[in-house]
Amino acid sequence: MITGELKNKVDAIWDVFWAGGLTNPLDVIEQITYLIFIHDLDEADTLRAKESAMLGLSFKSIFSDEVEIGNRKIDGSQLKWSIFKDFPAERMYAVVQEWVFPFIKELHGDKESAYSKYMGDAIFKVPTPLMLSKVVDQLDDIFKEMSQVQSADVRGDVYEYLLNKISQSGVNGQFRTPRHIIKMMVDMVRPVPTDTICDPACGTSGFLIAAGEYLKENHKNEVLFDKEGKDHYMNHMFYGYDTDRTMLRIGAMNMMTHGVDNPFIEYRDSLSDQNADKDKYSLILANPPFKGSLDYDIVSTDLLKLCKTKKTELLFLSLFLRMLKVGGRCACIVPDGVLFGSSKAHKAIRKEIVENNRLEAVISMPSGVFKPYAGVSTAVLVFTKTEAGGTDDVWFYDMRADGYSLDDKRSEVSENDIPDIVERFHNLADEKDRKRTEQSFMVSKDEIKDNDYDLSINKYKEIEYVPVEYPPTEEILASIKSIENDIQNELAELEKLLKA
Repeated sequence: MITGELKNKVDAIWDVFWAGGLTNPLDVIEQITYLIFIHDLDEADTLRAKESAMLGLSFKSIFSDEVEIGNRKIDGSQLKWSIFKDFPAERMYAVVQEWVFPFIKELHGDKESAYSKYMGDAIFKVPTPLMLSKVVDQLDDIFKEMSQVQSADVRGDVYEYLLNKISQSGVNGQFRTPRHIIKMMVDMVRPVPTDTICDPACGTSGFLIAAGEYLKENHKNEVLFDKEGKDHYMNHMFYGYDTDRTMLRIGAMNMMTHGVDNPFIEYRDSLSDQNADKDKYSLILANPPFKGSLDYDIVSTDLLKLCKTKKTELLFLSLFLRMLKVGGRCACIVPDGVLFGSSKAHKAIRKEIVENNRLEAVISMPSGVFKPYAGVSTAVLVFTKTEAGGTDDVWFYDMRADGYSLDDKRSEVSENDIPDIVERFHNLADEKDRKRTEQSFMVSKDEIKDNDYDLSINKYKEIEYVPVEYPPTEEILASIKSIENDIQNELAELEKLLKA
């Protein structure tokens, strides 16, 4: 959640577009996204140049030498944000409209790539030089402010604040997953260089980007300096599907900015027959839409075989099991109702995960995690597809704090269970002897089965009641009378002072 000066600056950019006649919120967001991407290309290119110099590797900038645009050859450096931002308004407008925008549209040579697919129909709609100059100046101020707040997901918060202006954010459960929750889930499943990773409801590709960043931090040699490993990382590792072309365009640009050249980001209704993926992925990370309700005739029949329901949150769980390879892992966010719902479909999907696969963890999250966009209570499920059972003991954790206040402000606070969650998850052998009164504990599969596969932590945790001893009634009454006498005496003194 952004507040204060940064929020005012984003609002000011929005006002500039509206005052200039660009009033469709989706158009405004697209134009801002293009400009952010243009800035990030420059920043990422500079960063990679520095990294290559430090490692003694050769590097060729995308802005180096002359760049051919149409029938003209121009100095590539003029396409950099850091250069054209200081041009006079008229010249800046001509450079961005005639050179920079065509350049980013043709940036990826592979016409079948995700980037090319969704940039092909991109249109530069900023109507005047003065408007562009104002927006570039204000965005530059925002970038400077964001660079000073390295620890927080400011960029994601800015995106989310913009998306909220469409008045669609939160509808059908479509809201951004907080960056620190995504990172927690990625840290729990620990992606490896051979993984094939998918998010079937990818939005702006937050989970895929976080998985890529984890791999670059923990397996740098395998994914960047090994020829086969790098090819897999750049071209065959990441898959994302969504039904919103704007989100897909942002997602493709986001992935490219984060150094993944050719992710498979595609327009696809994951729950329909349009999605035929089966036994394909080794890792799924997702926060699928919660509140949707679909007609049976548009849902893949494969998914309905496992649990006949119209609820998207249950259908997505069924989908994850179908899309994963045997041995594939999944970390996903579900609304609390999935954990304890009493319908036949609810019980069927829980039984499938517990009995026929291996459920490893249920992390119950506080309802404030998705504020201010939604107050829904959620949980993270972590499981492995085995098709042969394997659930023994399931680890439950009652997350009470995530490092931010649980109100609409979401201010940073010191209380944070996330490091403890990740640490304990990777040392489950030490959790077996923990009591049910503690924040985390293990529950046997047999006990879960006896409780109709209920996965709500409240079903299993024990509350330790500490008896409170009160003084005798006579003492309490005497104390009240003494306080009352003091009040009367003070009032009498006050009256004397007023009459004096």
